[in-house]
Amino acid sequence: MQDENIDPAYQQAVEWFVRMQDAEVSAEEQKAFSLWFTSSPAHQAAYQRASLLWERFDLVKPEYKKYRKSRNISRRSLLLGGLAVAALPASYFLLNPALYADYLSGIGEQLSVTLPDGSTAQLGTHTALSLDFNAETRRLILHHGQALFNVAPMANRPFEVVAGTGTAEALGTQFDIRLIGNAATVTVLESAVKLYHANTSPVVIKAGWQIDYAGNVKGELHPANLTEAEAWRQGRIYFEDKPLHYVLSELERYRRGKIILADATLAEIPVTAVFNSESSHDALNVLAEALPIRVFDTGLAAFIYGKK
Repeated sequence: MQDENIDPAYQQAVEWFVRMQDAEVSAEEQKAFSLWFTSSPAHQAAYQRASLLWERFDLVKPEYKKYRKSRNISRRSLLLGGLAVAALPASYFLLNPALYADYLSGIGEQLSVTLPDGSTAQLGTHTALSLDFNAETRRLILHHGQALFNVAPMANRPFEVVAGTGTAEALGTQFDIRLIGNAATVTVLESAVKLYHANTSPVVIKAGWQIDYAGNVKGELHPANLTEAEAWRQGRIYFEDKPLHYVLSELERYRRGKIILADATLAEIPVTAVFNSESSHDALNVLAEALPIRVFDTGLAAFIYGKK
């Protein structure tokens, strides 16, 4: 039963916090959240309380262990039921398999790992990667983020990376995959990769080329911008003629809290810029000086509006 002593604003904040952690949150949901958050100081205070509770992960470890044995736990019951006080982290953790991936990098962090077959993976900021090796196949699952793979040759065991609706099979040594929401980019740096996507015919991507896909839509092969593809490994965030909505999605990976584009008419503004990943918090202010936008940054979420 729902605890009648729980503040309704806090219940709403818990719901919103969980929803806004989803990499595939819709534009409509972002707009609704913006309206809810800015409509009342009580909403902002409740959201901050929910955000702080997320850091107290010890509260939900028993529920996580229960979940690992049985996944028959509903989102609604977690949020508003007997776990009301600790519902925020519990529900998010239980519903997001990326949180118990084998390899995780934090916000602004890079992580290099050696895989059981001797291959290596370099994870960019806020990346989750799971291992699914067996006797026949070396398979990895990129839940979100970006990773560079250097593949150890092993003729009888294909090396595959599942990212969203596509699977990249290595035909050589080095390639990069970026997955944000359901949008992925595969860039080949050495040799080649065969991409299997949805119900389309496989396509071979050679060194110096890349391809984008999102959901069931696959783009055409095009020459890779290697400066952009390699920038993240050098501590830079590089954009060349990218739409603002793409830029904000990428910057969000380097900071805590959502970036909400509250005015959809701004989404396609082109941006060319280079930022230092260690000072990414300044990037929004730089954009506000150069573009017809204004930023309202609460520390928990940043809202992007058009200049009046």
